[in-house]
Amino acid sequence: MSDTLIEVAHVFKRVQDAAGELTILHDISFRLRAGESVAIVGASGSGKSTLLSLLAGLDLPSDGRVQLRGQDLFAIDEDARAALRAREIGFVFQSFQLLAHLTALENVMLPLELRGVRDARAQATRMLERVGLGGRLGRYPRVLSGGEQQRVALARAFVQRPALLLADEPTGSLDFATGAQVMDLMFELNQESGTTLVLVTHDPALAARCERQLCIEAGRLFESAALQEE
Repeated sequence: MSDTLIEVAHVFKRVQDAAGELTILHDISFRLRAGESVAIVGASGSGKSTLLSLLAGLDLPSDGRVQLRGQDLFAIDEDARAALRAREIGFVFQSFQLLAHLTALENVMLPLELRGVRDARAQATRMLERVGLGGRLGRYPRVLSGGEQQRVALARAFVQRPALLLADEPTGSLDFATGAQVMDLMFELNQESGTTLVLVTHDPALAARCERQLCIEAGRLFESAALQEE
């Protein structure tokens, strides 16, 4: 498939615990097209976050292959994977993961500066204005609300125009109304940028906003038949 961004082929993840070997993911295979939105759903402990870590090359599979733009993530070393993540992948976490000693502007500038982008300040400023935080550029995370912190996290993720955005329970730390506003913004930004979105969520309504739903049960992957209507 020429438009395939991510290909996961026969991935297993096994770990050792006190009772012996535990299989967290069992023979996972799927493809993601460039620009599509996909929700990964399932009960706590089903392997959703582990799968997200494998897609990012942050964790290693026991068997199988994950390819991003045709590059096998586990055929290269960690330094090369880190460079690939910096170029291609954005992250949004439940706990925001902002650096407390940096301002909102500095948090959004950081990934651009690490890539040597010359107008990092201007790009970060425009993105923070886009998410409604043009008046909060110099504020530190500790004085921002949860919703504002997640908007900074969205700005940081999208400012690089990543090919792939991985969002792990992005509304989990927010109240319902704030979470709904943040998710509206995330889907708007995703559509504007043409990014492939992979969203891990417990929220069926949120999952239904994605074009596809992949369900993990006991480490096995099933595609939901209930797709979002056009």
